[in-house]
Amino acid sequence: MSPMGRSGWIAILAIWAFGARAQSLDGRCRTELRPVLQALVTELKIPGLAVGIVAEGKLVCAEGFGARKLGGTDAIDAESLFHMASVTKTFVATALMQLVEQGKVDLDAPVVQYVSYFRLKDERYKAITVRQMARHISGMPDVEDYEWNKPVYDDGALARYVKSLSGEMLIAAPGTMFRYSNMAFEVLGDLVAEVSGETFEGYVERHILTPLGMKSSTLLVKKADPSKLTTPHVLNSNIEIGVSPVFPYNRMHAPSSTLYSNINDMSRYAMANLNRGELDGSRILQTRTYDTLWTPQGDFKQVGISWFVGKYRDEQTVAHAGGDTGFRSNLVLLPARKAAVIAMSNYDRVPMGDITNALLDTAMGMTPKPIAIKTSIALEVGRTMVKDGIEAGQRRYGDLKKTQPNAYDFRENQLNQLGYMFMQDRKYKEAIAVLRLNAEAYPESSNAYDSLGEAYLRAGDTRQAAENYERSLKLDPKNKNAEDHLRKLKVQ
Repeated sequence: MSPMGRSGWIAILAIWAFGARAQSLDGRCRTELRPVLQALVTELKIPGLAVGIVAEGKLVCAEGFGARKLGGTDAIDAESLFHMASVTKTFVATALMQLVEQGKVDLDAPVVQYVSYFRLKDERYKAITVRQMARHISGMPDVEDYEWNKPVYDDGALARYVKSLSGEMLIAAPGTMFRYSNMAFEVLGDLVAEVSGETFEGYVERHILTPLGMKSSTLLVKKADPSKLTTPHVLNSNIEIGVSPVFPYNRMHAPSSTLYSNINDMSRYAMANLNRGELDGSRILQTRTYDTLWTPQGDFKQVGISWFVGKYRDEQTVAHAGGDTGFRSNLVLLPARKAAVIAMSNYDRVPMGDITNALLDTAMGMTPKPIAIKTSIALEVGRTMVKDGIEAGQRRYGDLKKTQPNAYDFRENQLNQLGYMFMQDRKYKEAIAVLRLNAEAYPESSNAYDSLGEAYLRAGDTRQAAENYERSLKLDPKNKNAEDHLRKLKVQ
């Protein structure tokens, strides 16, 4: 044995092994992952995409594709800022748990104990606990209009929004049903503000972003570096990819949606969580807190405190995805191997699931497979309707389904999304035609009839709206949305 001793050689071998693994992953990102994602970006004409993989305590892989704005020359890189949408909710969860650690919040106390002006039309609101809101089992409804086209920027916006909920009804008794609710997270963000005495955005900046060195990240769009901020893209009224007419920002919805971040900063957030609250000497949460944060309880096994718990290839994942007008994002942690993957795009129709799976396979040491790309049937039907009329679009759908069933993506969600796009443009005849096609293709789908009912309702045809909501409810007696709309229609 040399004078260095056995322990010294073990340390050197450990350092060498770490470097080899990190270098190997970095190399595979360039030679295996990047070509797969580049082919996808090129084929689907995705405006911009940024991805990252964290492993061995560092950002090992960071890749950018496309540009900050369609047709522009500012290339996407690890510093490009994206609207992170619902990934923001994990920061609400972190803030809540910090206040729990300080003894300022009890997860099982009623929300009204902390936000005195929170009230709903439904008296059961008094029993809603902080934990129930954070786990999406409060019975709260969801936001119907984010008013991206009418953004507000002042400090009082969030409290005003919470006060405006006094006419809302619960969709279920608190604690009895899982129903994702952005509205509930606006209330939780306001709770953080009320308890801390700071604005929600200010609290997150001072107690999470700054300690973790997330220097470019912010919840206030006016503080985001305009030279790094990406532009949102959507399918426009001609069913072509274009710049969104609205930017998804409204300070009323900061807790559910408005984090602006990039690959570099989100990798630091991922590392802190993988380390159970610590990064570079700064601690944002106690180690034991993650037993609560990431552990589902009771009958609702998929969600802890905001974070969703699942599996990928039999390995536990802790994750949260996001999607708003013009943007998609995803953050997935692999706690057992202290790895994470991050993806963000400035186009809201990217196949984020396929992108995430390619990243996860790479992080787990596997070669990512080429992503099967099928043209969405919604594009063909939508473009035909815009150009040649509704009947031509209907015929196009029938012809392609008969002659090329494997060449197009005929999944239920494709026409459903197209229907909502037409509704957004107030093209209700087209929306009804598309969603009727979808209901005929998926006659056992409660959601297909629910969406068709909404299209008729927006078009002012309450009779047809009621008929389709009734069919939806018959297929799924637990569809509280259909039940709620039917109750309102009968009142009318």
